[in-house]
Amino acid sequence: MLHFDLFVIGFGKAGKTLAAKMASQGKKVGLAEQDPAMYGGTCINIGCIPTKTLIRAAEENQSFSQVMAEKNAVTGRLNKKNYAMLEGAGVTLFDAQVRFQSNKVLTLTAGDDQQEVTAEIIIINTGAISNQLPIPGLLESEHVYDSTGIQGLSELPQRLGVLGAGPIGLEFASLYNRLGSQVTILDAAETFLPRSEESLAQMAKGYLEEDGIQIHLGVQTQSITNTSDGKVSLDTNAGTFEFDALLYATGRKPNTQNLGLENTDIQLTDRGAIQVDAHCQTTVPQVFAVGDVNGGPQFTYISLDDFRIVYNYLEGDGSYTLDNRKHIPNAIFMQPTLAQVGLTEAQAQAANLPYKAKEMPVAGMPRGHVDGDLRGAFKAIVNTETKEILGASILSHNAQEIINLITMAMDNHIPYTYLAQQIFTHPTLAENLNDLFNL
Repeated sequence: MLHFDLFVIGFGKAGKTLAAKMASQGKKVGLAEQDPAMYGGTCINIGCIPTKTLIRAAEENQSFSQVMAEKNAVTGRLNKKNYAMLEGAGVTLFDAQVRFQSNKVLTLTAGDDQQEVTAEIIIINTGAISNQLPIPGLLESEHVYDSTGIQGLSELPQRLGVLGAGPIGLEFASLYNRLGSQVTILDAAETFLPRSEESLAQMAKGYLEEDGIQIHLGVQTQSITNTSDGKVSLDTNAGTFEFDALLYATGRKPNTQNLGLENTDIQLTDRGAIQVDAHCQTTVPQVFAVGDVNGGPQFTYISLDDFRIVYNYLEGDGSYTLDNRKHIPNAIFMQPTLAQVGLTEAQAQAANLPYKAKEMPVAGMPRGHVDGDLRGAFKAIVNTETKEILGASILSHNAQEIINLITMAMDNHIPYTYLAQQIFTHPTLAENLNDLFNL
């Protein structure tokens, strides 16, 4: 039986970073990944990096085959780089599926070979998998894909259906529309982007529709089948829809299946995530769950922050925890990007906070004219008594960059009046924060 100081299950951001850090300090570290295509984790192989590579290549008007080739080249390069990074750091790597036999005993299975491993510290870093709604025919029908499968198509579908109008669905809808597909979004919700700033959400919906994307809300899909000519047919309360391919983007859930957690004292939450305390520690001491599998926000940068929390607990003073994590920005990479942090105006109003709100169109910003893209708007919510920024939403190209400036100001309790007076370079989109926060 092999024994390690630290053993990581899964190659995601938090786990691989912790593995490399501890190995560099002379600890005996092992890491197991069941799928070589996932060296480096979701972000590098099937998430952030390949999808943004696809978007960039599409914006350059490359052909479908060129776009896919570019994506494969980038992911392949980073996949190998991540493996080499851990190998070079002295981490013992296993291509194997892992199951708990007890709280601290793991079985690694690779084909017909099995071996047992124990470790002082175990990190569960298995990410999330696509949520599959119980729709008859969803899994049995051909040409139906999740967000991973849709990245492996060999031909561009003429008509693409997208089930779900969340961040993943909107990103792929915008991408495939840019590539030339006729895209139709079907969503069960009655409101488009219900957790976003309402005015900007409606603006974004209008832009998507102007680009030719059809959006149907309040649609309940009852069954999915294939037609005699191989199309995907959806029977819904709004009628029948037919597509050449269908993407189901109905969320992702923590990947806890086949881990053998029933053999341990590790507890799950009501939503199926691994239950953790403020240090990302499970109900078994010295066993931690990091990244998407612990039920937190499903972002790579949150996984990295989980690393900071666990490392601070193991090697520091334990002062940095989930309880004092600060504001979390997010971005939906459609055309144009919608980035958000903090509260919306509706949320500030519901909380009875003393606030002011201001919205500015990109069409009034010099950089928008320089870039030839006048779509979108900036909106900010501030507390009139404390002078702190309560939240901001930005719909524009490069919104994903600008939102980080506002997040830093919020985290450090910088009053909005400071941004109103800040000196920015010109011409930039960021300089418009002067006017946005001049309330």
